[in-house]
Amino acid sequence: MEAIPVVEYTPMIRDLPVDLRPRERMVYAGSGALSTAELLAIILRMGGRGENVIRMAERLLSQFGGLPGLAQASHDELCLVHGIGEAKATQIKAALELGRRLLATAPHERPQVRSPADVANLLMLEMSLLEQEHLRAVLLDTKNIVIRVINVYVGNLNTAVVRVGEVFREAIRANCAAIIVVHNHPSGDPTPSPEDVRVTEQLVEAGRLLDIDVLDHLVIGRNRYVSLKERGLGFR
Repeated sequence: MEAIPVVEYTPMIRDLPVDLRPRERMVYAGSGALSTAELLAIILRMGGRGENVIRMAERLLSQFGGLPGLAQASHDELCLVHGIGEAKATQIKAALELGRRLLATAPHERPQVRSPADVANLLMLEMSLLEQEHLRAVLLDTKNIVIRVINVYVGNLNTAVVRVGEVFREAIRANCAAIIVVHNHPSGDPTPSPEDVRVTEQLVEAGRLLDIDVLDHLVIGRNRYVSLKERGLGFR
């Protein structure tokens, strides 16, 4: 006799106690009390046959390696996942894009930079997901308040490619007092390379000549960053 496959069943959200349902929990406990899977479940709204929406969200996060992998996945890749059709894939991408746009508005709120962590918090969520190296400059006034963030380069960071004048061009136009240079390592490892140190040395020296302080150079990896200034690399 042929064996009958066993299908795991998980209770539907409506069958769970009220205090375990994500939407109700968000109302009385706040969004910060919910897990990533619960928040994603609210976006997905409904699960599939034999699988509630929380279990679907957990499976999706596991398959893509968490939110960073989910953010990098294309619409078509999401549609290939069992139970995720056009509508759910669109909902996921729309929610992630809203988060990205919220992050992009942060420089216009003119935060003040007091430490490397402030800059990392400003840029890490977006830059840690980039598949190519991006070099950005955070332009600061005399009180280290962010004027704006500019994208200088896309591609491999090396002394042959980086032209110091391009890094400082917008800084001069904005009449800023200082800059902080930031770039990402798509590998996820933020350990500075010898090339990163050489680029930093060139930028620090140019900043002295232009009377624009280069306060730091941050390398961003996957949920981690390194401050070359803190490590004494490229700064004398």
